[in-house]
Amino acid sequence: MKIFVTGATGFIGKILVLKLAEQDHVIHALFRSEEKIRSFNHQNIRWFKGSLNDSDSLVKAMDGCDQVYHIAAFAAIWAKDSSVFYEYNVAGTNNILAAAVKTGIKKIVYVSTGGIFDPSSGNVIDEKTPYPVKFFGHYERSKFEAEQLVIQYVKNGLPVVTVNPTRVYGPGPLLKSNGTVILTDRYIRGKWRIIPGNGTSIGNYVYVNNVIEGMLQAMESGVPGERYILSGEDTSFNNLIKIISDISGKVYRMYRIPLPIMVVTSFFMLLYSRFTGNEPLITPDYVRKFSYDWKVSCEKARIELGYNPLTLKQGLTKTIEWINRGYKNDIYE
Repeated sequence: MKIFVTGATGFIGKILVLKLAEQDHVIHALFRSEEKIRSFNHQNIRWFKGSLNDSDSLVKAMDGCDQVYHIAAFAAIWAKDSSVFYEYNVAGTNNILAAAVKTGIKKIVYVSTGGIFDPSSGNVIDEKTPYPVKFFGHYERSKFEAEQLVIQYVKNGLPVVTVNPTRVYGPGPLLKSNGTVILTDRYIRGKWRIIPGNGTSIGNYVYVNNVIEGMLQAMESGVPGERYILSGEDTSFNNLIKIISDISGKVYRMYRIPLPIMVVTSFFMLLYSRFTGNEPLITPDYVRKFSYDWKVSCEKARIELGYNPLTLKQGLTKTIEWINRGYKNDIYE
């Protein structure tokens, strides 16, 4: 089978593309940078240079394919020009869906984010949790708008299944999209000593290979027009650090930074970024976001797709083994 994949050189996309290629599928993979594909070779991968905002390149790359995994997105906490979020995440998704109609694609898996939901606030987030009245940033809002596009295309007959991963971690590039592993790596080396606030806020962490499995399951048996949350385990920041410490055997004194101080600090970071154009480490909106609880259920994906994620301890054990090997062999189960 021929399968078109966007975001093929990214954290999730790289693992997905290699897994599909090793299953003897022919992959049409979109790329923008020659540098990112120089050491990324497989006999079943066909590279197509293009961009989400170049409709002609999308149609050319998608031609002859049966399925599409749309993973690529502009994922950041800030941009000097916020329109870039909507250019890639909304208009780019529209271009993908329009090209899919034009080329007769049989099924699409669209990768959204668990960040589009309201915080759990005493409840557990699931697929029926409402969208927030106000989003924490342009990334979440743009992904929400992209989901609305998907809904319209599904109504017009395009078979699209949406998946919503939570905080993805695991062996792979130490990019901002893999922030939990950056934190883990820095903690092991004694370079992360911070606990934001009191450390009791709940987040949900999902191992990258489980997300890949969920995407494949969504393509196989997901119902077009439905969405499936691909989550892992709920835990506090305090417990996340404890698990990392227990597995790695590293114990350090940690320092708590009160949230008001983090908000003020992030405000000055944001102000500085507006002058320099450099992305801040954190913004006030994201400090507030991570002060809420995000308890997430993947029960729908378990029942309908057969999704079965690892525990956080299992996933972090695999991740720390990879770190201890010197970041080698980053594609494995």
